Parts: sequence; structure tokens; C-alpha cells
Amino acid sequence: MKNKKIFYFLMFLPLLVVLISLKFLPDQIPAHYGISGEVDRWGSKYETLIFPGVTIIFGIIMLIITKYASKQEEGGNNNQKIGIITGILLLLLFNIMTFYFLYTDFNKVENLASVPIDPSQLIFISLGVIIMILGNIMPKVKMNSMIGLRTTWSMKNEITWKKCQRFGGISFIIIGILIIITNLFFHPPISILLSLIILVASLPFDIYYTYKVAKKYN
Repeated sequence: MKNKKIFYFLMFLPLLVVLISLKFLPDQIPAHYGISGEVDRWGSKYETLIFPGVTIIFGIIMLIITKYASKQEEGGNNNQKIGIITGILLLLLFNIMTFYFLYTDFNKVENLASVPIDPSQLIFISLGVIIMILGNIMPKVKMNSMIGLRTTWSMKNEITWKKCQRFGGISFIIIGILIIITNLFFHPPISILLSLIILVASLPFDIYYTYKVAKKYN
């Protein structure tokens, strides 16, 4: 399966890149940044192996969840396919953050204000892109136990599922765009607060829509 090869590639790429980088990294690197964005702890360059390790553990957990979800499905491999695609998108975020941390390590960045983009902004912009991609995928997915606008009402039958995923897809795309714009024009902590408000505020509307559709097509 092509998607599975991409999954494994993204799962182990951070470890491979960090292992190659160790030879060139300075012995002491910024190990932690405080709320102000300034380094409050320096550490050994071997600490860069921690995040790739977390990435691999996350990948293993996703594979376990995907395997469990596929067993819950009666025939077909829809849940497995959706699980792998979701894992790929999330592993992309881990890969982006790995390269970001390597950049700060190589340059021994003492204050994140000197970096063009704050790590929280990078995370939320990447998250916004992932949400937009999921929004494009949602209208095409079959009923599954992993991804989509999933509520008791949306999973009543195939009609409610399809209609809710179309609505959810549009909702996700709008949310993703708003989060990206927010983090391009605002800086932390305002960008973080606004991004969280956008995510939370959209939930009641999405959930209410699933209820409304289920009531109509029950």
C-alpha cells in the first residue's frame, strides 16, 4: 500500500535526519525555551533524539489504533485507509517541528523572537493546513470509526453521514483558513488564543447540524 510506505517514511525520517545531523550539531544546544521565548536551559546535542523517538512512538500508537479500527469494520479496509491517511497528516506535523528544532539547534537561537516564525505559529499554521486537507477528504470517506464529523446523529444512516460530511468538510476548510490567517497576522499569545477560540466555537454549529439532519432523515 502506497500510503503505508509514506507513513513509515515520515515515521522514521526525523530519526534518520537527526542521526545524520548529530555529527554537525554543536555540543550544547537550546534544550528548552521559557514563556518569554528565551532559552532557560541548554542541553546535550543528543537530546535532539528525544523528539524523533516521540514521533516513532506516536506512529506505533496510530498503527495500533488503525489496526483495532479495521477489526471493528465489517468487510473492506476503509477504517485502515482512513487511519493511515490521518497518521500521515499528523506525522507531517512532527516532521515539520523536527526540522524547526534542528534549525534553532544549529543556529543556537537564544531568543525565538529572532526567528521569522514562532513555534506555536508554525504548529497552528501546519494544523490549519491539515484541517483543510481533512476537510477535502471528509465528503469522500465512507462511514468509519476514526475520521469525519462523527456524532450519534451523523452515524444514523448513510444519508445523514454523507450530508454531515459535506457540511463538515466545508466547515473544516473554513476553520483551517481562519487559523492560518490568524497565525500569519497575529503573534502569541493572541494567535494561540484566537486559534483555540476558532476551534472550540465551531463545534456547537457542527454538532447541531448533525442533529438537525438526523431529525430530518431519521
